[in-house]
Amino acid sequence: MNQQINLRMPSKMLNSAVTYAKRNGFTNVQDMIKETLREKLFPETTISKRELVLVKKLLAVSENKDLYGTEEELFGKLKQ
Repeated sequence: MNQQINLRMPSKMLNSAVTYAKRNGFTNVQDMIKETLREKLFPETTISKRELVLVKKLLAVSENKDLYGTEEELFGKLKQ
């Protein structure tokens, strides 16, 4: 189960975080913060940040163009 936390930061830091998140392909600042924490806590990843951004973009295009019907079908196509 996910837990919610509240985080306070100066406006200048938040504005910089928003800009960074947009520039680097994150959906929002929350996703950027979670990914940054993952990198710090679990440094050995099997997928790079750049690869993750590309996968998110591919997923968005796939959903917009209805290129797959279900998650199961998508994973089936990815395994081929």
